[in-house]
Amino acid sequence: MADQPAAIEYLYELWDANWDDGPLGNYRILRHRITKKTARRIYFLRNSSRPAFVDRQKIETAGEIYHRPIDGILYLAEPALPRQPKPPALSDLKAAMAAAHPDRGGTEAEFITARQRYERARTRT
Repeated sequence: MADQPAAIEYLYELWDANWDDGPLGNYRILRHRITKKTARRIYFLRNSSRPAFVDRQKIETAGEIYHRPIDGILYLAEPALPRQPKPPALSDLKAAMAAAHPDRGGTEAEFITARQRYERARTRT
């Protein structure tokens, strides 16, 4: 009987394709192939080509570890995709806009931001 090939192991990253669009994320799970494990480190290929490593004891203890080069968290097990938050109601956005008005103690910048949020939501509906 032939030897079974070793199972391919991965580290997982939860990646938001719309990272600059605020709270409504378009999440994907990226897999980084593990190439080697030592007593102290787990080596993996980042973006399928760049070698990198994480502290083995920390990631195996917590199940996840912050990895500075990707500015994100790597997981030992595949994480669940977060649910998309429900968009705020127009009435809530209108109330926030009114509360941010300079006549009610808000600043001009806060009011402009709140109005832009309200206008974007209004044009979507």
